[in-house]
Amino acid sequence: MGQTLAQKIIQAHLVEGDMTPGKEIAIRIDQTLTQDSTGTMAYLQFEAIGIPRVRTELSVAYIDHNTLQTGFENADDHHYIQTVAKKYGIRFSKPGNGVCHQVHIERFAVPGKTLLGSDSHTPTCGGIGMLAIGAGGLDVAVAMGGGAYWLTMPRMVQINLTGKLRPWISAKDIILEVLRRLSVKGGVGRIMEYTGEGIASLTVPERATITNMGAELGATTSIFPSDAETRRFLAAQGREEVWQACAADSDAVYDETLTIDLSELEPLVAKPHSPDLVVPLREVGPLKVDQVAIGSCTNSSYMDMMKTAAILRGRTVHPEVSLVIAPGSRQVLNMLAGNGALSDMIAAGARILESACGPCIGMGQSPRSNAVSLRTNNRNFYGRSGTASAQVYLVSPEVAAASALSGVLTDPRVLGEAPPVQMPDHFFINDNLIIDPAPPEEKVEVVRGPNIKPFPVNRPLGAELSGKALIKVEDNITTDHIMPSNAKLLPYRSNVPYLADYCLTPCDPEFPARAKQEGGGMIIAGANYGQGSSREHAALAPLQLGIRAVLAKSFARIHMANLINNGILPLTFMQAEDYDTIDLMDELLIEQADEQVRNLVSQGTLTVLNKTRNKPITCSLPLSPRQAEMLLAGGLLNVTRKGE
Repeated sequence: MGQTLAQKIIQAHLVEGDMTPGKEIAIRIDQTLTQDSTGTMAYLQFEAIGIPRVRTELSVAYIDHNTLQTGFENADDHHYIQTVAKKYGIRFSKPGNGVCHQVHIERFAVPGKTLLGSDSHTPTCGGIGMLAIGAGGLDVAVAMGGGAYWLTMPRMVQINLTGKLRPWISAKDIILEVLRRLSVKGGVGRIMEYTGEGIASLTVPERATITNMGAELGATTSIFPSDAETRRFLAAQGREEVWQACAADSDAVYDETLTIDLSELEPLVAKPHSPDLVVPLREVGPLKVDQVAIGSCTNSSYMDMMKTAAILRGRTVHPEVSLVIAPGSRQVLNMLAGNGALSDMIAAGARILESACGPCIGMGQSPRSNAVSLRTNNRNFYGRSGTASAQVYLVSPEVAAASALSGVLTDPRVLGEAPPVQMPDHFFINDNLIIDPAPPEEKVEVVRGPNIKPFPVNRPLGAELSGKALIKVEDNITTDHIMPSNAKLLPYRSNVPYLADYCLTPCDPEFPARAKQEGGGMIIAGANYGQGSSREHAALAPLQLGIRAVLAKSFARIHMANLINNGILPLTFMQAEDYDTIDLMDELLIEQADEQVRNLVSQGTLTVLNKTRNKPITCSLPLSPRQAEMLLAGGLLNVTRKGE
């Protein structure tokens, strides 16, 4: 029986475990990436481990999130990251060089290799045939130290693409169609592997759009084969020597298959406030638009920008629309400046932003009150734009540009013949904003600004774990709810005590004060708790507030791993209706907690007593011996320190 592409890469990197879906495995990591929003904490954790030099083939630290410098905090964190990178053998991508995922696929991604990144959209590099996985910062810190990355062996899902996209239909419409069919929970515990004759017509940037937004499915990762198109892209980047053909065996067996005929797709839109609320654009109608934002790690490639410029050329943005455009990398921006496309954008009335995440993460360009904002982002969670009352719709660059001109949500096909945009034979290459580390023998001082505070470390699990139900939240609570990440709070990513005062405040403004008053406790949640980004702060802030357990109907993959990594019990109700039996401030007790956690390895269940109602609640938490050891020790860092 043949193997899928993902199975081949996993097997080639397998360190420990059985490649049976649902079983825990460990794989060797070739490359890591961090960004500045998660990177400061990841490097503090790496330093705490005490390893003198990174042990990966390549590690890169990017500055792309916290680029609004309204105070010293972001600049101090950037300087800290740069000095850490210099000392420990990490390449440093300076502010302005671009969004981590766009730059990495341009300059560093290698087919057949593994990449672990402290950003949930790390799977972008799956567009080049790489097994690229998003994880929490502590997992990345351990990988930088040469440790294996542990995960549950995923099921394999084949996305079989047939036919060819019609003019004006784009890769964004493909991934929106996948989300429409599968939902934000449809990829949990799965790897999405794209196959079929339809992929031959998709460029690497188009494939990267699809793998990038596969994170919204909750998937472990997404991957395309490495083929002639991949080779062409790498050759244009001056990196053809790293190319290798990578594909699934012809007789590979998948656990599930989804077929999409590309020729049948039409312009799609994700309505507020979830990436899977996808409908045909024609069903939304001519909705009045106030803002259009084109960019983000999903749609900021050279190809996306050239399509946008071609649509805007010789036209003018509607007088009641604010159009902002953020090219994804300095390479893209340089090329637009050189060929005149940037001038076309500016002449049309677009506002050009720096090559960074920007509006996608709420870092600037928040819409006005009650605005309709069309964005080429990957997420439109409630309040993520920085304006709680805004209605954010996710669309392709083609739809975004056409709508910016008309002032209403517009099908780009009304513009007539689609402008021809070709992949360049040669990209403009200038890596002078990527700084190499110092040689191992050079003495380097790591500089920490006053905003960098010690991160919380859990204590070992005792015989009894008790606390009140401090908050009760509904389904699909995102990491943006748990640890808001707007322009006002992002500068404090290295200051967990400060951030903790905002933990879960979008759900309940009184939660942090209540948690402090009670000395900690537990969180009660619905299904898919913790969906969204990889931000470890969504576990660290609750830990700072004394949270020892979360009881939920189900968890998102990365957040569940982050909770375990920090010694917080992520417990799933065996009976979903038990969620309804717990009220705010009910007193909960886990008796013989340490013994029950040890027994989880063999039994998979644990009992929580609701003392207020005198009701036992059975929860599941299938654990490996390694995970049980982490929870007993109070987290991965405690175990790693002990091991070293």
